[in-house]
Amino acid sequence: MGLFGFGKKGSDIVDLAERYRKQKEREEIAKTKQTEKSSPPGMFSFFDSPPKSNSAQDYEGVIDLSNNSDEKKKRFAKRLVDMTEKLEELSNSIYHLQQRIEVLEKKANLNRLD
Repeated sequence: MGLFGFGKKGSDIVDLAERYRKQKEREEIAKTKQTEKSSPPGMFSFFDSPPKSNSAQDYEGVIDLSNNSDEKKKRFAKRLVDMTEKLEELSNSIYHLQQRIEVLEKKANLNRLD
């Protein structure tokens, strides 16, 4: 790869939008299937359609980025809050230990003077 397109030996192009396009195609297919299912059935329509499956199997491989990112943000915020609380607790315990050490040092110094 070269700077500003100079000195390129080959075109190494990564199409990140392809996954998004496939996801949209799957969603459109699922919508068309739902509209076909909602049409009034004929007398022998049960021969035409495959057996009904779980909705999780219909949407296998489809990632809902909006919902996923919101959940990730919430989990991340919760982790940050938990970590800050733990840090505060640890800093408080360190402070108390320092105070105890100072008290012990004072007692030790008083015992040496006697």
